[in-house]
Amino acid sequence: MRPTPPSRRSVLAGGAASAALAAVSAAAHATASPAQSPAPSGAPGRAAAPGQTPYRWRTAVIGGTGFVTGVLFHPKVRGLAYARTDIGGAYRWDDRAARWTPLTDHLGWDDWNLLGVEAMAVDPVHPDRLYLALGTYTQPWSGNGAVLRSDDRGRTWARTDLDVKLGANEDGRGTGERLLVDPRDSATLWLGTRHDGLLVSRDRGATWAPAPFPATPSPTGQGVTLLVAAGRTVYAGWGDGDGALYRTTSGGWEAVPGAPGGASARVPVRAAYDAGARALYVTYADGPGPNGQTDGSVHRLDTVTGAWRDVTPVRPGPGDTFGYGGVATDPRRPGTVVVSTNNRWGQVDTLLRSTDGGATWTSLKDTAVLDVSETPYLRWGGEQPKFGWWIQALALDPFDSRHLVYGTGATLYGTRDLLRWAPEIRGLEESSVRQLVSPPSGGARLLSGLGDIGVMYHERLTASPARGMAANPVFGTATGLALAPLRPAYVVRAGWGDQGNGAYSTDGGRTWAPFAAQPAIAKDAPGPIAVSADGRVLLWSFVHWDGTRHAAHRSTDNGAHWTEVATFPKGAAPVADPVDPRRFFAYETATGTLYTSGDGGATFRAAASGIPAGDPQFRIAAAPGRSGDLWLSAKEHGLFRSTDGGRAFTKVASCRASYALGFGKAAPGGNGYPAVYQTGTVGEVTGVYRSDDTGRTWTRINDDAHQWGWTGEVITGDPRVHGRVYLGTNGRGIQYGDPV
Repeated sequence: MRPTPPSRRSVLAGGAASAALAAVSAAAHATASPAQSPAPSGAPGRAAAPGQTPYRWRTAVIGGTGFVTGVLFHPKVRGLAYARTDIGGAYRWDDRAARWTPLTDHLGWDDWNLLGVEAMAVDPVHPDRLYLALGTYTQPWSGNGAVLRSDDRGRTWARTDLDVKLGANEDGRGTGERLLVDPRDSATLWLGTRHDGLLVSRDRGATWAPAPFPATPSPTGQGVTLLVAAGRTVYAGWGDGDGALYRTTSGGWEAVPGAPGGASARVPVRAAYDAGARALYVTYADGPGPNGQTDGSVHRLDTVTGAWRDVTPVRPGPGDTFGYGGVATDPRRPGTVVVSTNNRWGQVDTLLRSTDGGATWTSLKDTAVLDVSETPYLRWGGEQPKFGWWIQALALDPFDSRHLVYGTGATLYGTRDLLRWAPEIRGLEESSVRQLVSPPSGGARLLSGLGDIGVMYHERLTASPARGMAANPVFGTATGLALAPLRPAYVVRAGWGDQGNGAYSTDGGRTWAPFAAQPAIAKDAPGPIAVSADGRVLLWSFVHWDGTRHAAHRSTDNGAHWTEVATFPKGAAPVADPVDPRRFFAYETATGTLYTSGDGGATFRAAASGIPAGDPQFRIAAAPGRSGDLWLSAKEHGLFRSTDGGRAFTKVASCRASYALGFGKAAPGGNGYPAVYQTGTVGEVTGVYRSDDTGRTWTRINDDAHQWGWTGEVITGDPRVHGRVYLGTNGRGIQYGDPV
């Protein structure tokens, strides 16, 4: 069974790498994929293979929302830059359009682990060449990494599968770059891994072999944290506790003498070379970040004399703990260097700039004017926007000394004058999408529940929601979102919040009021929530982040009072009947039993049994406008349907596997049954499908260039527009498609 990818929330603090260190042989280190695979060129997809319906796919605009872990300007081509993310793939900057173009949307269902980009590299001599090192997790259940190489700036790719794991969404994901084209030979590439040492390719990334390296890999460490060229010499940082720095010599690799030591220099995070001054700047911290850093420093190496100098701008101390992250130098102005603090929560992270080789520094945050009008969610529920946090990605335009960009945990800020800053994030969307509701009427086209940034009210799909994140209270990760079909202005939501974990809206999600009270368990285990068809009954289930399941609670007064529902299966996702306010349903995964309620969720009893069991990700969906018409997506077990309120289920023969299912407006001239959408497998192809004949036949509506890795969390159609579908991804935001 294919494992379900972890969401961003579950690894926000970074997973502890536990892969056993394997003996690596040169012959086994890579399997080249001979074919070029297409990638999106930036125009919305319209292609359709036989058996497909052509669709135009676009990304609903929010503006970032995820951790941008690296930005890389090409040193020889004006306006050419690339960005990498921890779970949402890589992007190329379109300078003329001032927006990012996604480069890895072609990666499909089986390659979900490759949507995390560990590192990227460009060739200074051949501007069209681009390399990506992909792999999201190093855990035993994840797949191995891969290297993509392109001769046309990421429009098409050749692929090499590795037999080692990479960890783009683990601790240390903001270090680097860990991939580098050797400055002495464009055919030679170096790749630093976390647990398998240093790899080298002599044929432009087609095959890889272990490279002799002075440091010993650890099955739980960081390994090579950075690779950087300083003239014709390559430097490598080692992240396993001693802050060592290595460099190439005529005979291999050697340790750089005199490297800094102590807690503040335990991990070399990033490095940048000032060619004019022949100086290498290295940022250090007491941990790899982005979490957990409390101390750090900045050091300057004279690459001619070998002399080190401590140029740390501000020392961390009691009440002001942080590490150092990004670093960038200005090729037009020797002696100019910019560094970032990281994990500085008290005073908020900043950028510090020096024009005299690190002798004196100026904090750019102190004079910054932030304009987030294009992405209002960055006000975090009405607050003043913050300069940033988790700043490890930092880049300076080699053709414009005043064009500086830096990544945060939610966006990418840029400036053209070192004073005014605004998100430079158009086209880059990295949400982990959990819930989607398309209202049948009202002002919103869509409501979304997201990882890390709560709930959004989308008046339009082409602009970031004007109201930003839902406030009162503000959530981190949303765990539930539901609308009352007979009273669509009534919506409820649940999630992780500091000022309450549930709220309701009486105007379709434009404004919210927190529940007047909540069960005690809600603080530590907010889970899915349902609302009866008429909006009078709330049913809230509770699941702790570690998987522990708790009794559901019921409210009949907008959350002012709650009572435990002892007969509800613990931790199950409640589903309301869209027509009959008295009916609720819940699927108990351990035994494969459907439970039903006919008294408004006050009591539940077992109905159908014998349906697939054992996976908490199996999902029940209720067909709109029909009472007791239920569909069960049972992953590799297939798709099942009940038309009698859950007393019996029949397997849908046309579908081999089903992961997420939703409904939209019925086809004109059809039988009036809602269009059914799913992420599933029909025949041998896993994709996005639509059925206009109650699941008898399916048409694939995505194409090979638009797959977005894992898409098994949520899908829904638009009840007002036949054919429009909204698809949640785990790192590429909300994709929506329309037939063409």
